Amino acid sequence: MNSNRSYGIGGSTPEEELSKLSEPTTKPAPISEKEFQNRLDKACTALKTKGLDALYINAGTNLYYFTNTKWNPSERLVGAILFADGSLKYVVPEFEIGTFNDFIGIKGELIPWAEHESPVQKISEAVAEGTRLAIDDTTAFTMVSRFQEHKKFKISSAEELIRDIRILKSEAEIAHIQYPMDLTMQVHQAVARILKPGITTSEVENFIHKAHQKLGIASGSYFCIVLFGRDSSFPHGVKSPNPLKENDIVLVDTGARYNGYLSDITRTYIYGDATDKEKKIWANEKTAQLAAFEAAQLGKPCGHIDDQVRVQLEKDGLGPDYDLPGLPHRTGHGIGLEIHEHPFILRGNDIKLQAGMAFSIEPMIVVPNEFGIRLEDHIYMTENGPKWFTEPAHSIENPFGV
Repeated sequence: MNSNRSYGIGGSTPEEELSKLSEPTTKPAPISEKEFQNRLDKACTALKTKGLDALYINAGTNLYYFTNTKWNPSERLVGAILFADGSLKYVVPEFEIGTFNDFIGIKGELIPWAEHESPVQKISEAVAEGTRLAIDDTTAFTMVSRFQEHKKFKISSAEELIRDIRILKSEAEIAHIQYPMDLTMQVHQAVARILKPGITTSEVENFIHKAHQKLGIASGSYFCIVLFGRDSSFPHGVKSPNPLKENDIVLVDTGARYNGYLSDITRTYIYGDATDKEKKIWANEKTAQLAAFEAAQLGKPCGHIDDQVRVQLEKDGLGPDYDLPGLPHRTGHGIGLEIHEHPFILRGNDIKLQAGMAFSIEPMIVVPNEFGIRLEDHIYMTENGPKWFTEPAHSIENPFGV
């Protein structure tokens, strides 16, 4: 029998828990047109600083980030050329112009191309000879190579230029991350209450999807990992997951997307009674997570956080390095419009921590073929240091501190 039911684990049903959830009435205001324009202005400043003439922004996340234009990338080139003087031109297949006009955020001229034409050639006709063009690093190589082969362009990567702008979140972006984080935390608490022996991971995943929808996220879960017992020792899951048994470790990692911005939270706890070893490793995990938080200081390199986590793990007899039992991967990743983005919290990353950066702290401890403990919360850097988006887990028996 589950002995930690009084801590909000087990004892309810999916139907009952879904009935308790409702969409919040207060939500973040949409990102303003002024903020989108400010992002373009920052990119223009960066172009001038780097001695570049223009930036190619590919369809997808970056096009949305800079222009508020939502368009998925495909084999047909769609994007925008931002010139250092601030002028903006969209590159669009002719037959898509009617649809594309409905999606344009920041206004700009169009460079249309017909199905039989080369979009790179059409772009070249709109630029000067020897144009120094930085290309969005998400652009497919097949298209990048065509830019490289064209004599009118001098090509470079825009990875760092775009990274250095997107890596610093505005107050509006922080609010857009906080909102789905709060919703996903509600989902986690509801998940714990529906657990019972024999429940399958697919049943839990289905509930998580519906719970996010009940909270107002029409698309439901952006992703979901549910693992029980030994399966939790494989960080991203197994081919054929086992159903829940009494005294199993439970690992749930999920998130949702709101207005483009993402949540991502992992909780690991026990369904029933934990062994002494499970209790010890769980405590080690929380200590490592707090060590990462303490190491997240303005001006320190991102890699410093990962280093300090491994120092702590070694003190607890784990590792060293990526050895198991221990931490087999980086300590964390940035979050925003993508679930994994800059800054990455890993050894050797010398990017300095600045106010506005947002990233996960999840130094998972894996005990091979026995169990894994991952506690994942995100923080954002303020002028006064790090701040949690979500309150860290309380204990292995009482993860939500009820």
